[in-house]
Amino acid sequence: MPSIPLPFFSDGHRIDADLHLPDDGGQAAPYPVVVAASGYQGLKVIHPERFARALAPLGYGVLAFDYRGFGLSEGERGRLVPQEWAVDVRTAVDRVSGHHDVDAERIALLGWGLGGGVVVSAAADDPRVRAVACCNGIADGYRSTRSMHDETSWRSLVRRIEADRQRRSEVGRSEITSPWDIVRLDLDEQTDGYVGDELYKAHGFGSGVTLESAEYLLRFRPEEHAAKLSPRPLLIVHGDQNQLHKVDEAHALYAAADEPKQLELLEGKGHTEWMFDDDPTFKYMIEVVDGFLGDAFDRASVGAGEGGR
Repeated sequence: MPSIPLPFFSDGHRIDADLHLPDDGGQAAPYPVVVAASGYQGLKVIHPERFARALAPLGYGVLAFDYRGFGLSEGERGRLVPQEWAVDVRTAVDRVSGHHDVDAERIALLGWGLGGGVVVSAAADDPRVRAVACCNGIADGYRSTRSMHDETSWRSLVRRIEADRQRRSEVGRSEITSPWDIVRLDLDEQTDGYVGDELYKAHGFGSGVTLESAEYLLRFRPEEHAAKLSPRPLLIVHGDQNQLHKVDEAHALYAAADEPKQLELLEGKGHTEWMFDDDPTFKYMIEVVDGFLGDAFDRASVGAGEGGR
């Protein structure tokens, strides 16, 4: 899988990105392209590059990048703000749409976890995006985060967020905390185990997050933007036993979106324990994504042709 460094600037921050291409020597270029958006912690080397390894052999270019403030990208360390990440995604579309190996009429967004909500928000007002896939994503940051906590940990988090507002007004900086004080993993044994065994292999994973970030997360409501995607299609894929981002998030996003839309529930599957390149569930999800994108790009081509008559 050939890879080309393709950094870009978002709000003045240099964003580290790579464009992964099919290994056909450019014969099928320009390629349809998928901008793959990471989940919580924002690292391209985890799931965005996993999607690239799966989709490039099927004929797609895939752009994988580190959000601002994470990985090799510039930006304030620990500032994890999904509203700003949506700007990074839109700027990624700016960058990749001008590359000679990419078909700017066939651009899709694919987001994982928190990134699933990010791509819905990013695409809502960007007609260049022809299709959106949200995988194990969220529809409402407040509801999703609240569901991860018991009463004690939730009250503690809310008190700390409120105190941090006062702190920021006095000293100009937000307190850094463990990312797992905000996204509580220990109530989801499968995800907690996968994160500990697999994701911590990525350099920089698990780094601290500001409490201001938690406040922005609680205000993040992708479902309010979902209807703006129509007539562009939305695919929602979600494990029906997901204990981190509950399946209610998928149903809520689906209900908020207009047609065309597709909901694919993965029976008996949780949030991330099946995210391995060779896992049958991951392979099945890629088949679903491939079929969805093929239909979406065909529909977009027909619409463009009709508009030109």
